[in-house]
Amino acid sequence: MRLLFNILAILGSAMFAGVMPAIGVTLGGYWKSLPASDFLDWFNENNRFITRVVPIAVVPAFPGLACSLWLGWGEGKERALWIGAILCMMAVLVLTIVWFVPNNAKFAAKSVPLDQVSARLGAWLMIHWVRIGLAAVGSVLGILAVSR
Repeated sequence: MRLLFNILAILGSAMFAGVMPAIGVTLGGYWKSLPASDFLDWFNENNRFITRVVPIAVVPAFPGLACSLWLGWGEGKERALWIGAILCMMAVLVLTIVWFVPNNAKFAAKSVPLDQVSARLGAWLMIHWVRIGLAAVGSVLGILAVSR
């Protein structure tokens, strides 16, 4: 059972860290190339595809992380690494809920003034890379915990 939870913890974090650069590089580059009104039109039509991938990538991490921490609680270094991994993924979750969900909804609703789209998209992409970094660190911490 422990191996299954370790796999879920690392896989979920790593999947998120792996799939999100495609959004940042491929879609982000495309979005930045569009006029503001075209970007909002694109987001209005296609946001559902982005919102589908996040849960698939991140949801498996949380039961895996929680159970891996619980099962490794008695081992000091392992416990600290799992706590670090959980904190990274909790930060990913908080950023997603607090920043990305509302901003994606504003983009999709076309409620961002056209003169603010470029700046908001730039902030979106910058924070997106922070989220990727956190997930990558979380997956590395999980790998280190398993290797102890």
